[in-house]
Amino acid sequence: MTDQLDYQVTVEELSALMKSTAGVHVDPIILQQQADDGFDTFGLDSLGLLGIVAELEKRYGLGLPEQAERCKTPADFLALVNGALKTGV
Repeated sequence: MTDQLDYQVTVEELSALMKSTAGVHVDPIILQQQADDGFDTFGLDSLGLLGIVAELEKRYGLGLPEQAERCKTPADFLALVNGALKTGV
């Protein structure tokens, strides 16, 4: 397993998770360019985001903050998740 303190979820990984867990295909370049747009802009609903959170928790053996499943934008989600992975909280 990757060391959680060094791990950062990238836009590319988020794009892949959106596709694998929610069936939503978004080009990583578009996701990066529009990271401040709402997840709904990309067709991802709250249930899809919950699936991404669950997958990341399973993958890294770390419970993410409750706020992760309520993030409205990819930028907010990545900042919160990467902060949690860095601190281990």
